[in-house]
Amino acid sequence: MGVLSGCCESGKEKALSALSVGEGGVVARIEGNGSLKRRILEMGLVPGTQLRVERKAPLNDPVSVWFRGYELSLRVDEADAVIIRPAGCAGCPGGCR
Repeated sequence: MGVLSGCCESGKEKALSALSVGEGGVVARIEGNGSLKRRILEMGLVPGTQLRVERKAPLNDPVSVWFRGYELSLRVDEADAVIIRPAGCAGCPGGCR
């Protein structure tokens, strides 16, 4: 069994903007340029944060997420930069990153 097995398969990671309403997961990483990445991290979306998509506007912009006891709306370009993995990978001993 390799390091990336079971729930740790990178194929299960997806952008926050690709999640449906009611879906959730754990922030795996933030992608993008320095200022966008810094802005998202300052909002509290750091790796390891659990979240759930609460609602989406008709054209998916903005995306509203619930985490740490409050709701945050992100523009679609911000949501594209947040990479989410399934919630079961949060404490996975298989080497999730």
